[in-house]
Amino acid sequence: MAALIEAARVGSYPAKIVLVISNVPGAPGLARAECESITTKTIDHRSFGKDREAFERDLDRELVEYRVELICLAGFMRRLTPWFVDRWEGRLLNIHPSLLPAFQGLDTHARALAEGVKLHGATVHFVTAGLDEGPVIAQSAVPVLQGDSAEALASRVLAVEGPLYAASLRFVASGEAKLGAGCVIFASEGSG
Repeated sequence: MAALIEAARVGSYPAKIVLVISNVPGAPGLARAECESITTKTIDHRSFGKDREAFERDLDRELVEYRVELICLAGFMRRLTPWFVDRWEGRLLNIHPSLLPAFQGLDTHARALAEGVKLHGATVHFVTAGLDEGPVIAQSAVPVLQGDSAEALASRVLAVEGPLYAASLRFVASGEAKLGAGCVIFASEGSG
């Protein structure tokens, strides 16, 4: 999120951060956003018990109230219901710490090491109903080094995540990239 805040400071950047919501009270990103005079909200999913849709309806209400146009998920470790995903289709982005479609879900760095891959990285994708299955907007790769630990690999991936997310948001916010039928369509495609 810090990289998105930094990018949005530039006058020519096509997106403005108008709201930061966390489902975890006291999440560090909230304090960072407040320091930048960005409105923050906490909607603790635990207060809704198992009613995921009620949680998402509250979330949706806040997003609509603040006239949010695009949602960038970062560190949001909950699956969204089809209702929410459909409502925000094409306007819902996520960053995932792997080169999707490899290593969907959790523990991506340890799994990459166990599989012996030579490259690992991060992916920004549109969110769809399937876990980490949405069309890829952009990816950034890092080498997997001899003797790497999951922590060392995670640190290298984290270093590319911020710039990757900022560039991906720029593509979508400017209209250079949009969700197509199961794919991402870039404005320059077909302008031959």
